[in-house]
Parts: sequence; structure tokens; C-alpha cells
Amino acid sequence: MSTDVKINRGLKGIYFERSGVSHIDGAKGELSYRGYSIHDLATRSTFEEVCYLLIFGDLPSAIELADFDARLKTARSLPPAIYDIIESTKAGHPMDVLRTAVSALAALEPQSQNVGEDAFIENGIRLTAQVPMIIAAHEHIRNGRAPVPADPSLSHAANWLYMLKGELPSEDAARLADVDFILHAEHGANASAFAARVTVGTEANLHGAMVTALATLAGPAHGGAAEDVMKMVQEIGTPDKAAAYVKAKRAAREAVTGFGHRVYRAEDPRARHMREGVRKLGEEMGAPVWYEILQGVVEAMKPYSRHGLNVNVDFYSGVIYQLHGIPMDLYVPIFAIGRMPGWVIQCIEQQRGNILIRPLTLYNGPELRDYVDMSDR
Repeated sequence: MSTDVKINRGLKGIYFERSGVSHIDGAKGELSYRGYSIHDLATRSTFEEVCYLLIFGDLPSAIELADFDARLKTARSLPPAIYDIIESTKAGHPMDVLRTAVSALAALEPQSQNVGEDAFIENGIRLTAQVPMIIAAHEHIRNGRAPVPADPSLSHAANWLYMLKGELPSEDAARLADVDFILHAEHGANASAFAARVTVGTEANLHGAMVTALATLAGPAHGGAAEDVMKMVQEIGTPDKAAAYVKAKRAAREAVTGFGHRVYRAEDPRARHMREGVRKLGEEMGAPVWYEILQGVVEAMKPYSRHGLNVNVDFYSGVIYQLHGIPMDLYVPIFAIGRMPGWVIQCIEQQRGNILIRPLTLYNGPELRDYVDMSDR
């Protein structure tokens, strides 16, 4: 066995492919989609426009955007059997129900079996519209309520909140949900996107890749940060206790949730756009204390920023969901709603010039040895 092979555990620092979708500069804290700064997209764009940009490569014209939006809205439907599946699995975790429903869609919708770029785009658009429907339907069904039908007059983000809560969201609340989706839409070769690429590498269909991505996102080391932050905020309780909480965590050499990132050494560029949204929504909902607790933690963590422990996007997301009264076990499924276009384009890129992804492991087990018969063991 070789002893001079360099092992990059977790494939850290390894480039396995080229991509024209998102660029991340972890040292500078910069992120762009298709060459457009995340700051411009978060402040000037919409989720529908960002979906188009990611999938097709350029910002759409007014006509192109209207056509794309119409395709998304037309796809807001689920086969009746999906509601039966949700009913049968309603006691499960929302991520398990979502993954099961997407897998079932592959069996219920014949077009899901089609491969090729056009098919991936068509199936991707449909799944982007269906995923929030599944999540909202499960939330109602598990609470003994009938699902709320989609409203074709609403944007993707506003319709999501409407289906979930059964009431029209305010303009500010809908816009904040829209920004949340934009910020989570794409992030390079993260664990779920890489897993989806591995699936596509076997020439599987898009639904199979989405099931893989959802299963990977469900792991707490990938998608669970927003929920953990909310638990931390509840544990702290009041803003004046934030500094003591951080001090105790650092003294015990324990991580403070919402700080640090596998890629970013500077502050996550997405965080600033959620920060102001939390402040405004907290005031609108009559609960400014959550924002104050978060900022107390940020202030207490400033001395550690030189070590790369800066706030990340999920630090603020959980409180936004909490302010909407959304259960914690829906936080990761909401992440999936925003990430859908990123997964879709990652799969499309993988399909172009596709290659089976098959890395190596360096064997460190026993040397070759003789087989021992059962009577001699």
C-alpha cells in the first residue's frame, strides 16, 4: 500500500469540475451568480428572475421573465396520490415526507423519466413549483387541516407563505421570503449539490438527483444551522444574557451556532441582507427582542472574527421563520425551496460532458492473508 498519497478528507480543497454558475471567494467574503454580485441580486432582483438567471445563464428580458413565471405558476399542481402519500407519512419529519413525495413524483409523472437538458429544465421548473406545495400541504395535513390551494396571482415567495399560513402575507414579509430564497439559491459544490452531481453522473434522471440532494441536505451538518440558531436564541432568552452565553461557550471550547463556514473566512456576504430583514420583521410582528439577542451574540463574537468565526447566512434565517410562527422542523425544507434552481443547474452542468464521479479511497486494512477454514477459527 502506498504511503506517499495525499489524502484530502472530505475532498477539502479539491477541484473536481469547472462551473459557470456561482463564484465564491471565501477570503474576501464574496459571492456571485453568473457574474452578478449577490448584493445586487438580493436588493434589486426577484427569486423568479434569479431562477431564470441560474438555469439559462443570463438575466431575462421582460417577455422571457413573464414566460418563465407563467411556466412556474402552471406547474403549481400535484397528483392526487401525493396527498395520499403525505397523509400516510404525516407523522414523519418534513424532510422525510418531502423526499418521499419527490421520489413518488418520479413514479407518478411519466415525463420525470426523461433525460437531456431540455427535460432537466422542464422537470426542474416543475419541481421548483411543487416542492413548496408538498411542504405546505404536509404542514396542514399533519395538523388536521385541508391544504391551501396555490394562488396563481402571487409570486413564488408570496404564494409559499400563503399556502403555508392560509393568509396573504404583507408586502414586506413576502419580499423578505423572496430575498431568503435568492440568498440560498446556489452555492457551488456544497454537499447536496455534489451529491446530486454524483447521481447525475450515473445518467440517472433529475428526480433521482433531487431525492439524493434532499437526503443530503437533511443532515444536520449541512442544512440544520438555522434550526440550531433558533434553539440558541431561545436558550439565551434575553439580550443581556448573550455575552455570558458566548463567554461560556468559548470557555468550554464549544462552537457558537451561526458563526464560521466551510468556505468563508470573512463574513458570509449573504448575512447582511437577512440582518435588516430580521430587524424589520421583528418590529412588524411585535417581537424585536429576537433581533436584539442576535445582535448581542454578534457583538460578543467580534473578538473571534480574526479566526474566521464570522456570522453566516443561517444565523438570521431561523429567527425569520420563528417570527412567522413556522415550526422548527420546517426550517430545512424551506432551505430546499430556495436551493431548487441551484440543484437544477448543477445537474444540468454535470450532464454536459457527463462523467461518472468515482474517487478513490486509500486502503489501510490488513495485508493479504490466507483464508482460514471455519473448523480452524
